Amino acid sequence: MPDPAVPSAGEPVLRTVGLTKVYTDFWGRPRVTALDRLDLEVRRGEVFGLLGPNGSGKTTTIKLLLGLIKPTRGDAFVFGRDPDDASVKQRLGYLPEETYLYRFLDAEETLRFFGGLFRIPGDVLRKRIDELIELVGLGHARKRRLGEYSKGMARRLGLAQALINDPDLVVLDEPTSGLDPLGSAEVKDLIVRLKAQGKTILLCSHLLADVEDVCDRLAILYQGVLRESGRVEELLTAEERISVELKSPSAEVLAAVRAAAGPSLVGVSHPRERLEAHFRRIISAAASGASAGDDRRAGPPT
Repeated sequence: MPDPAVPSAGEPVLRTVGLTKVYTDFWGRPRVTALDRLDLEVRRGEVFGLLGPNGSGKTTTIKLLLGLIKPTRGDAFVFGRDPDDASVKQRLGYLPEETYLYRFLDAEETLRFFGGLFRIPGDVLRKRIDELIELVGLGHARKRRLGEYSKGMARRLGLAQALINDPDLVVLDEPTSGLDPLGSAEVKDLIVRLKAQGKTILLCSHLLADVEDVCDRLAILYQGVLRESGRVEELLTAEERISVELKSPSAEVLAAVRAAAGPSLVGVSHPRERLEAHFRRIISAAASGASAGDDRRAGPPT
């Protein structure tokens, strides 16, 4: 029988329904609404970007999906189950924003420790450790103590740790933090490979170019409220403009392009804006209270 914890193609791996988190003060009084009625779906085999400025609710959303904190209202489902379900945690990999590893262990010992938590058989674990160390480019430093690692090296090992159990769902919080341009490009290539293997990736990043390069869909949060979500291509296509691409056009063709492009026409399409410009526009509109179709405000409930 198929494992009910592994959804079939097209079914949501992650789903939230009215998910709300209100943090309270010492006396239990509402202090701040970190997340306000979030409805979201992430489907199997896609790379989904979760974006927002600091304090927008991204970290709270991740903690709720991982079962690290409980919602005030609403529901979160991972593989159709409660995030606290043990079978869910077995199929999930997580790279937190800050890499917390034991500095007196080396790379092999670190991965062996985390593999032991998942009760991976010894022979399988040894092979997995070798594969992951090479995958993240730490073959030259596999025996060095982590206390001697640079931030970028520690980040690479953290990524290997998130993959030790061959998870179906990988949650990456700022995966390229501390990496040089080459390391960042390698991480993006790895995300693409993971997707090709049928894995689902939830990606949080402040580097919008990274998100634009690898994500299929994205959501933008601001002050705990979902401001926009959809496919990257659809969100960034400027429908009000048309671009015409010509191959080595002559001066005559350029002069007559408004009337007829002729055989030099390569293609006609809607131009795309860069994700950074799109993100800033959405956040600016939300900050000024002009977010289209949503007049809700994030704040303590009355």
